[in-house]
Amino acid sequence: MIHVVNRQIIRKLVAVFGLMILSVAFTTTATAHKMRPAVALIMLHLDGTFSLEMRLNAEAILADIDPGDKDTADSPNAALYNQLRALPPKVLESRIVAFAPTLIQGLKLNFDGKSVDPTLISVRVPEVKDPGRARVSTLKFEGIIPVGARIFRWSFAAKFGDSILVVKHAGEHKGLSNWLKEGKESNPFPISEKFIPKSTAQVAAEYVDLGFSHIIPKGLDHILFVLGIYLLSLRLKAIVWQVTAFTVAHTITLGLTIYGLLSLPSSIVEPLISASIVYVAVENILTSEIKPWRIALVFGFGLLHGMGFAGVLNEIGLPRSEFLTALITFNIGVELGQLSIIAAAFAVTGLWFRHKPWYRKAVVIPSSVAIAMVGVYWTVERTLL
Repeated sequence: MIHVVNRQIIRKLVAVFGLMILSVAFTTTATAHKMRPAVALIMLHLDGTFSLEMRLNAEAILADIDPGDKDTADSPNAALYNQLRALPPKVLESRIVAFAPTLIQGLKLNFDGKSVDPTLISVRVPEVKDPGRARVSTLKFEGIIPVGARIFRWSFAAKFGDSILVVKHAGEHKGLSNWLKEGKESNPFPISEKFIPKSTAQVAAEYVDLGFSHIIPKGLDHILFVLGIYLLSLRLKAIVWQVTAFTVAHTITLGLTIYGLLSLPSSIVEPLISASIVYVAVENILTSEIKPWRIALVFGFGLLHGMGFAGVLNEIGLPRSEFLTALITFNIGVELGQLSIIAAAFAVTGLWFRHKPWYRKAVVIPSSVAIAMVGVYWTVERTLL
């Protein structure tokens, strides 16, 4: 048994070592005139997108050097190749960007037999530090995986030379590596179930659930804030005004933060959220009437909570192909969670005891004291500890 395990470990180490050699072979041994394969690093992401990083001898491709020429000096285009090698990085980058549509035609990223053209995101060309070595340019692409795709294959046009493919799922070490010659297609790469892009309906259902679960049971600070809103007054109008102000506010900052238009560090947002819990709880103790400023303050606190929701949503990630659907349905899930809290609180306390003369002394004040104490602890913890 031990020998079997050892053999498995050795095989994995050999595979990893081989992959490292493949991925750096181009960059560490490419002399100025020797033809080397391009390296394609493809990552499949949970948000339904893929990223592609290519490291290649751009000058050889731009000069139309025949891959069959083992040495660029043997090519009839050798003079053009040398001219391109002498170009400053910025000038060569502009040449590569202009050539990108032609290069993309030679990239075949097939998902279940459907070819997807990637979008060029950036080009980086280094300075020529060693005239004896080929310059390795890095091109980054991205694209959207078709909904439901299960198998990925890759090929690189034969006229551009050989390619070394490394493809894997984001966050996972195990993947596929192939050295492909003469435009040959790679072995099939099965897309993991959780990485298969979902339909609009599936995304909507998933993000409603994520939004709801962020409140119940995970969002204890949001739960206490909503309970603080509920406890001040059992009059429907008072509850509706506060919940509406809170909902509108956190919807605004959730959207602005997710779209990158608003940003505050969590070290500021989180203590302020806990301080908002303290405020509504203390006000519940000091007054039994809803004051005009209460709505405005709840709105302001909602802006803070929206940034808190956005922080969680950024960690989860949004599928690029269904970005708006996921954002809206996550917010719907949050609202359903909040309404469930109010409904449950009313069923437990308000439905039975709201007309009792002791309701405020026995329910509102003790509950608000407990909420305030928790809020104070969180404020100190998030600020000082």
